[in-house]
Amino acid sequence: MLHRLGGHKGVIRQTEFFLYSNRDREALEKCLEMRFKFPEITGWIRASKDDLELVKEMNLNETGILTSVSDYHIFLKLNKTRREAMGDYLRVVSDALDMGIIPRCHFEDITRADVYGFCVPFAIELMKLREESKIDIKIRLCDTMGYGVTYPGAALPRSVDKLVRAMIDDAGVPGSLLEWHGHNDFHKVHINAATAWLYGCSGANGALLGFGERTGNPPLEGLIIEYIALKGQDDGINTTVITEIANYFEKEIGVHIPSNYPFIGSDFNTTQAGIHADGALKNEEIYNIFNTTRILNRPPGVTISDKSGTAGIAHWINTHMRLKEDNRVDKRHPGIAKIHKWVTGQYNSGRVTSISHEEMERQARKHLPEFFVSEFDRLKFRAHELAAHLIEETIEAPEIRSMNPKLQEPLMKKLVEENPFIQFVYVTDMEGKKITRNITQVVDKAKYECFGLDEDFSDREWFIGPLKDGKIYITDLCKSTITRALCLTVSTPVRDEDENIVGVFGIDIRFEELTKVEDEE
Repeated sequence: MLHRLGGHKGVIRQTEFFLYSNRDREALEKCLEMRFKFPEITGWIRASKDDLELVKEMNLNETGILTSVSDYHIFLKLNKTRREAMGDYLRVVSDALDMGIIPRCHFEDITRADVYGFCVPFAIELMKLREESKIDIKIRLCDTMGYGVTYPGAALPRSVDKLVRAMIDDAGVPGSLLEWHGHNDFHKVHINAATAWLYGCSGANGALLGFGERTGNPPLEGLIIEYIALKGQDDGINTTVITEIANYFEKEIGVHIPSNYPFIGSDFNTTQAGIHADGALKNEEIYNIFNTTRILNRPPGVTISDKSGTAGIAHWINTHMRLKEDNRVDKRHPGIAKIHKWVTGQYNSGRVTSISHEEMERQARKHLPEFFVSEFDRLKFRAHELAAHLIEETIEAPEIRSMNPKLQEPLMKKLVEENPFIQFVYVTDMEGKKITRNITQVVDKAKYECFGLDEDFSDREWFIGPLKDGKIYITDLCKSTITRALCLTVSTPVRDEDENIVGVFGIDIRFEELTKVEDEE
């Protein structure tokens, strides 16, 4: 998603990975396998030659190196003098250059550092090494405690603009090699990053949704919008991915996003006040920050109150459910009238707060059921999806392709043991005769005693279906004649090494057990 968000020009230039745990390295390797040019994958290490070996092992071209610059860190954390700290840093940077690795020196805690007593001299020495090695050395200005300010006339080390210019004008560091890394301890994380950009710092570090140490870093989605605003062009950025990222955080990671969070919160482009909602219905430009439908794939909405009327309720339904023109609900729909009656009743009973999205959705499901996928239908789709995935993985195994029951059955037993929602699994030959023994869950074994080898299934739809088109076939839900449980059957052709169809592989899935798996997830 970061690759798509940043676009082909690489507006999101790099990502950074720790290299110390197996989990970190596994994540890094997965990203490397994608072979994207942007964002480039880089590392993060301490100022240690041993740690450089980790960078080399991972075959990375660049790494961040922790080079703390404040006296708090140098004296109290590292127990060193300034001279000792700088000497150690420069040796590690030299080692990185010898390995052909681009070093990115993280000037940690720079907003509490002696800029001209340590930071500028250190940067000058780094630029000397750059000149000698002909390898770029980057510098990251880390406002670790969020002390940076943008006020005109503010003094160093807290002035963001003066820090950037000190590096460029007095240390001779090209702006293209500078990055700003801020923290949000004082709610200045975004404006500080934008200011660093404006004064010549080429890069700004960000994190999705602003996640980061303590109060977090600049929200990446905010930096993206800021970049477009400052440049006046998108440079290939795909801003709609911001909404995809938000959905991923909520649905896959389980992160709660505040409803008023800019650009991605459920209410960020929702008008709540009744008089404002009326204006939004007439023309969205009146109260919408920009064309959120085009830029973020998020149509503007309204919050329902006693001032909304049937038009407002219809608008909520159409935007919330993203109904197309030919399928939009008219305010005269009987269901809209019933919802409006419920809303009116709420306020007649003394309610003073607006109607939440959750309440509106419950009412919409009740009075406009035709526009919703039922929980039952969703579970059916999930069953189809999961079953198809299982059967695709299994059918390619050489044991299954062999059509030798002695080889097939151990694999089939393992499949049943690992998936409690599987009721019955079997293989038939081209005549529809079952060639494998009854492989079921332990609790169902007695019920399948009536099934023997050579049982004829040639008239069953799950047998006929795969032979017609050579594809996976999934039946509708039905009641099992053996267990009386609600189930569905997934079947697919069995092919030999020459891809000739030689049989049919089938799985009966118990729907109730599948719903339990769904609940656990």
